[in-house]
Amino acid sequence: MTVYSPAPGGTGILGTGSYLPERVVTNETVAARAGVTAEWIERKTGIRERRYAADHEAASDLAAEAAVRALADAGAGPEDLAWIVVATSTPDHPQPATAAFVQHRIGARRAAAFDVNAVCAGFIAALHTCSRLLSGPGTDGRQRLGLVVGSEVYSRIIDPGDRRTAPLFGDGAGAVVLGPVSGERGLLGTGMRTDGHLHDLIGVTAGGSRKPASEKTVARGDHFFRMRGRDVRAFVERELPDAVAGTLDAFRFTAAEVDHFVPHQANGEMLRSVAAGLGLTSARVHLPVERHGNTGAASIPLALDHARRTDGPVDDELVLLAGFGGGMTLGTTLLRWGR
Repeated sequence: MTVYSPAPGGTGILGTGSYLPERVVTNETVAARAGVTAEWIERKTGIRERRYAADHEAASDLAAEAAVRALADAGAGPEDLAWIVVATSTPDHPQPATAAFVQHRIGARRAAAFDVNAVCAGFIAALHTCSRLLSGPGTDGRQRLGLVVGSEVYSRIIDPGDRRTAPLFGDGAGAVVLGPVSGERGLLGTGMRTDGHLHDLIGVTAGGSRKPASEKTVARGDHFFRMRGRDVRAFVERELPDAVAGTLDAFRFTAAEVDHFVPHQANGEMLRSVAAGLGLTSARVHLPVERHGNTGAASIPLALDHARRTDGPVDDELVLLAGFGGGMTLGTTLLRWGR
């Protein structure tokens, strides 16, 4: 069952930012390890290259870089933040929260910080959560701002010999600053659902309390990310159209009113196929997946930042975000662009 939740009025995106590590990993490099060809990867995924974090970089490092850029774009400073919410499924450590490291790195001493993990749908969950926390000024009368970051370092959990996952995933971070916006602009509402009976389609089975780290789990490769690709695709093809239609209907919009569609950058070839059947006849579909691959919870804010700096959105346009990932969790958010 999908849960629909309206966003508090008057809260929207004030700035965006993103960060991709310097190391470019080509299809030729991935193909040699996975036992496929570079042509096969591009044909199956629409991906031409991805980025891998440097040895000294963790999820919080990428997140902090994206955060600084988003704050600069919003004309805000770290002292203006009341909340920091980081969406990640590849945290620096099991604990403490990666958001605590981000808060420290950017100097946001006034902000409370925590993580959200809904895998590739994490940014949708974090965005809606933060918007709810920001309703109204603080007790000191200051207008509060929020920072929402999606950050992943999938290169650390990918089996380079697995043709189902190695060609798809890369590292990166994207961030948005949330705060007060004028008129009818801002976040409008979110729809989310989780089909927990499908939890085994995507995941990392070792390293938690169910199967703690041991020599045996490492030897079996249980710390690698695994995905049943065909079943995941079937889930997306089956459920995403209903999720989009349901959210539009819940908040009284039509598909033709959507100006921009920014989906989770899972697989370019799959997304082009699915998007064609969503009825978004007036929408520009943003798919920069070819340049950075699937970056999990980072992919929507990365694509949103890329869209904003290239071909939209502009003030008062309607934007639809859609994320789907492990759990299986699927989330969609509608927002009216502009400050």
